[in-house]
Amino acid sequence: MGHIKYASDVGAPVEVAFTYTDTPMFVPEWMVGVATFEPTDDPGDESGAVYAATLRLGVWHPTVECEITQYRPNAVIGYTLRRRRSGKAAPADSDPARTPAAWGTMTLHFDPLGYGRTVLTSEIDYPEAHRLPGRMCAPMVASTLRWMLRRTESQLRRAIEEFHGTDLVGRIA
Repeated sequence: MGHIKYASDVGAPVEVAFTYTDTPMFVPEWMVGVATFEPTDDPGDESGAVYAATLRLGVWHPTVECEITQYRPNAVIGYTLRRRRSGKAAPADSDPARTPAAWGTMTLHFDPLGYGRTVLTSEIDYPEAHRLPGRMCAPMVASTLRWMLRRTESQLRRAIEEFHGTDLVGRIA
């Protein structure tokens, strides 16, 4: 598995940062490459909730299922992207043997840094290629994912601070 990790501080309390990130309608605003993020069944915020995410990858706009696989209020949210089945996305409690393979997992950790500050740690775990053509493209894929995670983290940090009403150094805007 490939692994990429970034950490930054956010000028907002953990509760505010988590609440903003936990709101599905805001996901396209901060997650790079996501055009839409809509619930597939009964909308829920906890582990097991499944969303249909339409990605923007150049001229290709696939719709994939995105499941919340980790959820601890005010601490962790983990999103797992899976290939979309024909028809509609699989429910979270579907048979694991028939569940589509994961494209990767993005995990966001929220830790208090002090009064009104949060440490946001963003991580991506993704499967590495095993065949020759995939291994030849691996450095480009890793570089692209590093850029996407860094950009996502940066956009999320700015959006949380705007949502909270503080600027980049935590002052009231």
